[in-house]
Amino acid sequence: MMPRLLLRVWPRRPSAAPCRTLSAGSGPGPYLQHSIVPTMHYQDSLPRLPIPKLEDTIRRYLSAQRPLLDDGQFRKTEQFCKSFENGIGKELHDQLVAQDKQNKHTSYISGPWFDMYLTARDSIVLNFNPFMSFNPDPKSEYNDQLIRATNMTVSAIRFLKTLRAGLLEPEVFHLNPAKSDTNTFKRLIRFVPSSLSWYGAYLVNAYPLDMSQYFRLFNSTRIPKPSRDELFTDDKARHLLVLRKGHFYVFDVLDRDGNIVNPSEIQAHLKYILSENSPVPEFPLAYLTSENRDIWAELRQKLMQSGNEETLRKVDSAVFCLCLDDFPIKDLIHLSHTMLHGDGTNRWYDKSFNLIVAKDGTAAVHFEHAWGDGVAVLRFFNEVFKDSTQTPAITPQSQPATTNSSVAVQKLSFKLNDALKAGIAAAKGKFDATMKTLTIDCIQFNRGGKEFLKKQKLSPDAVAQLAFQMAFLRQYGKTVATYESCSTAAFKHGRTETIRPASLFTKKCSEAFVREPSKHSAGELQQMVVECSKYHGQLTKEAAMGQGFDRHLFALRYLAAAKGMALPELYMDPAYGQINHNILSTSTLSSPAVNLGGFAPVVPDGFGIGYAVHDNWIGCNVSSYPGRNPREFLQCVHKSLEDMFDALEGKSIKT
Repeated sequence: MMPRLLLRVWPRRPSAAPCRTLSAGSGPGPYLQHSIVPTMHYQDSLPRLPIPKLEDTIRRYLSAQRPLLDDGQFRKTEQFCKSFENGIGKELHDQLVAQDKQNKHTSYISGPWFDMYLTARDSIVLNFNPFMSFNPDPKSEYNDQLIRATNMTVSAIRFLKTLRAGLLEPEVFHLNPAKSDTNTFKRLIRFVPSSLSWYGAYLVNAYPLDMSQYFRLFNSTRIPKPSRDELFTDDKARHLLVLRKGHFYVFDVLDRDGNIVNPSEIQAHLKYILSENSPVPEFPLAYLTSENRDIWAELRQKLMQSGNEETLRKVDSAVFCLCLDDFPIKDLIHLSHTMLHGDGTNRWYDKSFNLIVAKDGTAAVHFEHAWGDGVAVLRFFNEVFKDSTQTPAITPQSQPATTNSSVAVQKLSFKLNDALKAGIAAAKGKFDATMKTLTIDCIQFNRGGKEFLKKQKLSPDAVAQLAFQMAFLRQYGKTVATYESCSTAAFKHGRTETIRPASLFTKKCSEAFVREPSKHSAGELQQMVVECSKYHGQLTKEAAMGQGFDRHLFALRYLAAAKGMALPELYMDPAYGQINHNILSTSTLSSPAVNLGGFAPVVPDGFGIGYAVHDNWIGCNVSSYPGRNPREFLQCVHKSLEDMFDALEGKSIKT
């Protein structure tokens, strides 16, 4: 399984409140906002993702390996590193730099990273696709399934229209919003040529982010192909795909002139679909999107040959996939299972995203990961939540249009031969068996959050990560490879870099808290937490600036393989395999729109940890397969946070 790349948006906002409102000039018209700076104004002048110096990469790699290896293992790894740095690694690095100079339109990681995703043959369900669930609409009567599905669909189409018209506010990180997030600055910067605009923003401490992935949000699907999948986009298509009880429906949400269809008509069409009484099909086609990619590629070919080409085209080209589920959400664990994988009948996992709305109006986005990272999805998510709750297209009093939905809505039917039916049955068997193995649990730590930790001059993220290190040590007695995703969207075609939270600092601190708290005063324990926070802050900053080691080593390995070279010894070192076997895979996101986010572990003996540090509480959502117990792990996380908060308040640690 590949490392998960979820939702750390670069970089940290310095305060809990967002530096700019999610949208400007929202209204019930076709656009969410009317940015005076064109959406892609900064794209041409974004700085290029730097390739770190080889010696820096090796130094950082060894620092990350140190807490995971005993002295003998570490000495061997040092030797591998030395010969790599002075030999084949130097040669590969020089070639990578030369190649990068010839491809100034992109980043050195972009091509290899797309390849990494698209050549992976594992099912994309659990192995790659994550979810984010929306908070409920603050006005409870708007959480009716039909009302919420209509409002979110209209807001999503408004986002599409705004993006394509170039009226969506560019994604910018403001270090000094009083200077850069102002109409005065925007009126000036829009006249600066695109080729220079980034520098104008940089002068006032604003950092525009890469938006090259945004176009794939809509009308896009991952198409299974033998050995390497393809990303397909058809921005001419005007229809929405709706799944309910495993049946497929399409209807236009944009008219021939590109205008949004009247919300009351969209409401009428969705009401019609919700009233349809067909039972779940005997062979629900959606299961195929959960298959091994080569098997799915072969079955898709058979589908095409059986006369389903045009029907599949409608699925692939749809603006997005709206999934209407027929049951309410019971609790947070049920929410996670439903939005992360569901029962396999009512999702098209290959679509760039599925917007899921349950019977009680609980909503989420489940997204395919090859086309992009969290930056684009979270922006879309935030805007849709804000628009659908603040300027909803319909109200509980709105009446659906008196239109003939039985004509406007087309129910898709697929011709299935015996081979396809057998393929669907096999996919269902695998899907059901796999989903039974996944356990999910979650906690809320209510003693404090961002506010308290910032008063202590600590990074909230560092404290959460330290709690995971302590928890694993408490439960399993060791320090293991840990992955935290960080966006490099500050650079043209940046993707992600890895923060490696397990360090000598966290190991020393965890051992002090877990194994010998009575030997240390509260002041000494506090000091250790401060050291961990400082080091984690340094790692985060380096990663956001493209100065980690994971992507560089990955690109060098990819280049060696592309040139048909033998795999360098460094990559055959068991320690390299171990550090890339990420037992703790973690990702955080913070947004007023998000209720919960989650993903599966990236290795069979790992934990998938989605978490968020809020103003006054910390939430954590953990998944695992058999052999690991998320409930016990979360109890250890809770105990670790309690101990740290005790130490920070000058109290002795309770054993």
